[in-house]
Amino acid sequence: MATLDVRPRLIDALSVLRDRVDAARFPLPLRGAARARRNRAELLAQLDDYVIPRLRSPQAPLLAVIGGSTGAGKSTLVNSLVGRRVSEAGVLRPTTRTPVLVCHPDDLHWFAGPRVLPQLARVWVPEQDGGGEDAYAAGGGRAAGGGPGARMAHGSCAGHTPHGGHREAHAGHGPGAGPEDHGGAHGAVGVRGVGAERKASELFVEEAAAEAAEGLGYGAAVGGGAAGGYGAYGGGGGGSGVGLGRDGGGAEAGMLTVRIETDPALPSGLALLDAPDIDSLVARNRELAAELICAADVWVLVTTAARYADAVPWHLLRTAKEYDVTLVTVLDRVPHQIATDISGRYAELLQRAGLGHVPRFTIPELPESAGGGSGLLPATAVAALRGWLERHAQDPVARAAAAERTAAGVIASLRSRMPALAGAAAAQHAAALRLAGRVEEAYERAAERVRQEVAAGEVLSGDARAHWRDHGLDGRSDELLDALTDGLTSLLTCAVDEADERAAEAWRRDPAAAEVSLTAAEGASGAGGRLGVIVRRWRRCLEELAEEETREARGGQAGERAGSVEPEESAALLATALLGGRRARTAGENLADLLGAQTALRLCERGGRLLATYLERALDGERERRLAPLDQLTVPLDQQPELIAALSVLQREKQRETEKEPRQEQRQTDERARAMQKQEVSG
Repeated sequence: MATLDVRPRLIDALSVLRDRVDAARFPLPLRGAARARRNRAELLAQLDDYVIPRLRSPQAPLLAVIGGSTGAGKSTLVNSLVGRRVSEAGVLRPTTRTPVLVCHPDDLHWFAGPRVLPQLARVWVPEQDGGGEDAYAAGGGRAAGGGPGARMAHGSCAGHTPHGGHREAHAGHGPGAGPEDHGGAHGAVGVRGVGAERKASELFVEEAAAEAAEGLGYGAAVGGGAAGGYGAYGGGGGGSGVGLGRDGGGAEAGMLTVRIETDPALPSGLALLDAPDIDSLVARNRELAAELICAADVWVLVTTAARYADAVPWHLLRTAKEYDVTLVTVLDRVPHQIATDISGRYAELLQRAGLGHVPRFTIPELPESAGGGSGLLPATAVAALRGWLERHAQDPVARAAAAERTAAGVIASLRSRMPALAGAAAAQHAAALRLAGRVEEAYERAAERVRQEVAAGEVLSGDARAHWRDHGLDGRSDELLDALTDGLTSLLTCAVDEADERAAEAWRRDPAAAEVSLTAAEGASGAGGRLGVIVRRWRRCLEELAEEETREARGGQAGERAGSVEPEESAALLATALLGGRRARTAGENLADLLGAQTALRLCERGGRLLATYLERALDGERERRLAPLDQLTVPLDQQPELIAALSVLQREKQRETEKEPRQEQRQTDERARAMQKQEVSG
């Protein structure tokens, strides 16, 4: 197997691709949109939880995730591999299920920070002397103290206070506890703010681990403040606990957590993670189980003799094959009488699925695994699996091969997954453009209708026409302007209502608009009021324009009556000429008599441009309000080409790295040959 060359350019290309995937959105209810959202979430989980951290830290321990169905014996298997109870076992599961990660104490720093599974808060319980069931609390905590009087510590009790204040940390004060066992009984630290999150977590975990190892004890409490908090809880030489919380709540506010335990019984370089049930009745647990599996270097699927043919694990097995995940299967609780038959059938199913090469381990049904799996299996029952895991963790070649195969498999799967994601993005973009086009088309027709009716003089009807007739008989100019303003507002309102009906009908026939409504636009029902405001603004501008031209006409005495004409009269005649069409031909003539032909012509041209500007502004504003629901869906216009471009860059960098590998291997071979020649000469 070729070794992945984790050069910065490859990681940078993968990080850019990750950001493009994160920015992609699929809000419209198109066929395949739900699948695209799931694929996006799964891809982000794999990149964030596993691929990028693994490429950046190839020397990190091998993470083996133990997954399977309810009651398959995952927790019992983890406990048996470690040699003591570290994970709660039982057929009846609690409502929530906290995954448990077990590693060697020397490897704690790899998992205490957000390197892998960054979305999970850490609850850390270090290895303790005199372990066993007496030191294990039902809530998942372990004794934090050296003497018999020690209190139980649990990550969810790690100093959470509403305002980031402190809670007293408890330490053991039982008989035989010396001064060094008292720990930090009153230590308190407050950390607030997102910016301090990572630094604080690493600081507290490292200090707590160091002081616990030295027998000094460490007690601290940090509340889940406004933006986040970290807490250390414990004391005494026996150990301490660290809890992490975000967004002011931590584990107590329902945030997903992973409980971390250390045990020297595990070899350095290997970590086990007991995942929630992949068929849990709680959707959140199923999603978390899938995310944890995506973060595995090695996935150990545990099934039973009674459930080895269930659909859910086989779906995950086919997915693991597609991504070329390093996979191991365990057939658990197999009765002795039918062990050969069941094992053979299971092997046949794996062979048919193209997974015949996957290592298989069979664990017989034993008294320790009965009654919900409360006991530990004999070491001989899990020796083969433990040996396989230890070899792959301790042998540098096997360890690198297992991790690199999984990482390379995920990267290779991007060739098919990214185009599918980009295709869904293109469909979203096309649907959004289609829906927006229906609105655009409806409002273009509305604008054309308004232009035609204004040219035909439809505004000069009803009260406006009556006021125009009276205007020649000493009617008031302001009343005529009021009537024309109301008429133009009514014309615009009718045009907008018709456009809305036309667009809404088109959206009702389009499946993409099933969850989007034109009525969702803010203030869509108040179009008449908004249009009236715009028309009144137009009127004021028109009056100012008429006043300006009238003032110039007075100075030049252009018209026969220019010296005595009032600006209101000019504005009324101008508005009538612009809105009356053929019905108001005499309005222009009267305006020319008042101000002169040239001034009247110039005034009409400027007034016409002003009218066109405000009509366009009124309709554009309403159209944008109808498009607001689409804009709020945040369908990026360029997400498809950006996804494809990011994949292209990644493939180019991967190809470049692949081409370098043979040359690097040849150089290494040549260097070894030269070294051997030097040894022979010197010998």
